[in-house]
Amino acid sequence: MTKHLDRELQRLRTSLVEQFGIVEQMIQHSVKALTERKSELADQVIRGDSDVDRREIHIEEECLKLLALHQPVATDMRWLISVVKTNSDLERMADLACNIAERAKSLEIYPLFPAPAEIAEMVHISTRMVRDALDSFVEMDAAKAASVISDDDRMDALNRDVISQLQDTMRLSPDNVDPALHCFSASRHLERIADLATNIAEDLIYLVEGRIVRHLHDTYQPPKDN
Repeated sequence: MTKHLDRELQRLRTSLVEQFGIVEQMIQHSVKALTERKSELADQVIRGDSDVDRREIHIEEECLKLLALHQPVATDMRWLISVVKTNSDLERMADLACNIAERAKSLEIYPLFPAPAEIAEMVHISTRMVRDALDSFVEMDAAKAASVISDDDRMDALNRDVISQLQDTMRLSPDNVDPALHCFSASRHLERIADLATNIAEDLIYLVEGRIVRHLHDTYQPPKDN
C-alpha cells in the first residue's frame, strides 16, 4: 500500500509541476502581449485557459481520491493539503493571465498611450516570484519560499505608485481615461499574481516546517543552512 501511495504521490507531483509550467508560460505571454501590444499572444493565452481548468479539476480529484483511499498522515497529509491549495492558486493565476491578455487587446487601439514605467518592474518581479515559487516547491526549499514572500511588499508599493500616476494621467485629459483604466486593471492583476505566488510560498513553508506563517511575515525567519 505504501509503495502504491508513493507512486500516486509522484504522479500527482508531476502533474502539478506541469501545471506550474503551463501557468508560468501563460503569465509570461500575457505580460509580453501587454508590454509589446501583441494580440496574437493574448489570444494564445486566452485559448489556453480551458486546458488549465481541466488539469485543475483532475489534480483536485486525484488529491481527494488519495485522501479517501489511503488516509495519509503526517508529511503525506500536509503535502496533499498543500497540493490542493497550490492547485487552486495556479488556476486563479491562469485566470489573471487571461485578464491581463484581455487588457492587452483593449490597449491595442491606444498605441500612443504611455503606460507607467513601473509596470515593467512589476512584470519582472511577479514573473520571478512565480518562478521562485515553483523552484521552492520542486526543491522543498523554505528559504527560497521566504524570498518570494519578501518580494510581495515591493509589488504592493509599485502597484500604489502605478495607481497614483494613472490617476494623474486621467485628470489631464478625458481621452486618457479608458486606456488608463486598462493599465490600472493590468497592474492590479500583476499584484494579485504576486499575492498568489506568496500564498504558494506560505504553503511550501507549512509543508517543509509544519509552520503556518500567513500573517507572520515580519517575524518569520527561514532555516539557515548548516
